[in-house]
This record gives sequence, C-alpha cells and structure tokens, in this order.
Amino acid sequence: MTENKNQQNQTMVTEFHFSDFPHLENGSLFFFFPLLFIYMFIVVGNLIIFFAVRLDTRLHNPMYNFISIFSFLEIWYTTVTIPKMLSNLVSEQKTISFTGCILQMYFFHSLGVTEGLILTLMAIDRYVAICNPLRYAVVVTSRLCIQLSSASCVFGFLMLLPEIVWISTLPFCGPNQIHQLFCDFKPVLHLACTDTSLILVEDMIHAISILTSISIITLSYLKIIAVILRIPSGESRQKAFSTCAAHITIFLMFFGSVAFMYLRFSITVPPLLDKAIALMFAVLAPFFNPIIYSLRNKDMKEAIKKIFCSPKTSSSFGC
Repeated sequence: MTENKNQQNQTMVTEFHFSDFPHLENGSLFFFFPLLFIYMFIVVGNLIIFFAVRLDTRLHNPMYNFISIFSFLEIWYTTVTIPKMLSNLVSEQKTISFTGCILQMYFFHSLGVTEGLILTLMAIDRYVAICNPLRYAVVVTSRLCIQLSSASCVFGFLMLLPEIVWISTLPFCGPNQIHQLFCDFKPVLHLACTDTSLILVEDMIHAISILTSISIITLSYLKIIAVILRIPSGESRQKAFSTCAAHITIFLMFFGSVAFMYLRFSITVPPLLDKAIALMFAVLAPFFNPIIYSLRNKDMKEAIKKIFCSPKTSSSFGC
C-alpha cells in the first residue's frame, strides 16, 4: 500500500515552472523586445551567411562550408530556447511540460556539442591550410568535409542520448521550480526525488569531450600564430590573421562560457552570475556570430552584397 502511494506521488510532476522570469507588472516587456530583436537578428543574420556561402561559387571551399553549417546550427540552437524564453516573459504560467523540458535539454545540448565539433574541424582546417598549404587540397577534400560534418552531427545527437533517456526515467515528485532561464541538466536534476550521483560519470565524459576540443583548437591556433609570425610579407600576414581572428573570437566566446558553466563541477556561483553565463553561450555568442563573420571577412561581405545587390534589388539598396 505504501509503495503504491509513493509511486503515485512520484508521478505527480507533469510540468516545471520557471521561477526567475519577471511578471508583466515588473517590467518583463523591457526584456522581451531586446530578446526578440536578438533572436530575429540571429535567425536572419545566420540565414544570410548560410545562403551567401551556398550561392557564391567563390565560397565553395571547406572553410566556408564549415561556416555555413555552423550558422545553420546556430539558428536551431537558439530556436530551442529563446522562443520559450520570450513566451515566459509575457505569459502568466511560465511553465514547460516534462516532455518539453526533456526535449529542450536534449536538442540544446546535442546542437551545442555538434557546434563544438564543427568549431574543432574549422580549427583543424585552418591549421592544415596555413601550416601545410601544399598538402591542403589533397588532405582537406570536399568529400572529407561532408563526412566529418555528418559524423559531427551524428555524434552530437548520440552522445547525449543515454543521459537524456536516464533523466526521463527519474521520479519527480516536487518541487517543480527551475531556477534557470531554460531547462538544463543541473537545475532539473536538483528536482529529482532520487539519488542522481551517477550523473558524475556523464559529467566526466562531457568534461573530457569539452577539454579535448579546447585542447585541439588551442594547439592548432598556437601553431597557426607561430607560422603566421614567420610570414615575411606584411600583407599576407595580415590576411592570415584576419581569417583566423573571427574563428578565435567565436571559439573564446562559445567555449569560454561553456567551460565556465559545465567544467566547474561542485563550485557554486551566485544565481545571477549563473544566468549571465547561460545567456552568454545561449544568446550572446549566437548573436555575435553573424556580425563577426560578415564584418571581418572581405569575401563574405562581397557574397552578402551580391545577395542584396542583384539586378532586381540594386536600386533599392543603392548598389
């Protein structure tokens, strides 16, 4: 009798409540419109980069192929969380179903892992291009890029699957208050009515994968910088630095905030700082991605200009 009662109590929680969003009377619209603008800019900006690469034959090479894939992933990466944030800012309920929460965690982190792998491939691509330019065309082929990109997507979505399936089987019998801006592993696991110490094993696997990517990217760019500094021509050196600067900036923003969020283990930080870090890699890094890749890259600017300066639109945009 007692066991049946406990089982009934454990199935009580069917939705979670985001407790840290302001109510309408407390100025939630003050946050709604900037976040809406950021989301629209992310979607439109990354779509422009994606189509600019696809439509301009001059950009049909491995580096820009990785950039276009990364931009495409950024759209879905932000779509998993930001629309729900916007809804929470104007809704009285501010809730998400149990299934919706599990799916949000799965797709957000799977897309994040895939993006991390794409950034790693971009670093390796630049390493081969700058440090071994004579072998670049032989080593980095279009077929290899497609295979590596596909493998990154498959690995990214399979890596998180065991953990997500395990979390979905945990009993949640209350409370149901999530103290974060979206469903994430740590705040959700704190609500489970059972021992979740096994998650430490998964945390170690994630930590190893993150540190491996960071190490590969860091070593690649250190060698790249060393080679660039030995280039005699100032113009060639500047062009090489300009090409890598955008990648390094995205790498620092994305992996810096991710490492601070998920590699601190038992170290606690103030709740406000925790949310600021989450906003950095969930909202701000994707926001700056189209700015960095369009403003700091001459070829990309010309490709984007071609989109808006076609014969039909040239008069409208003053081309």
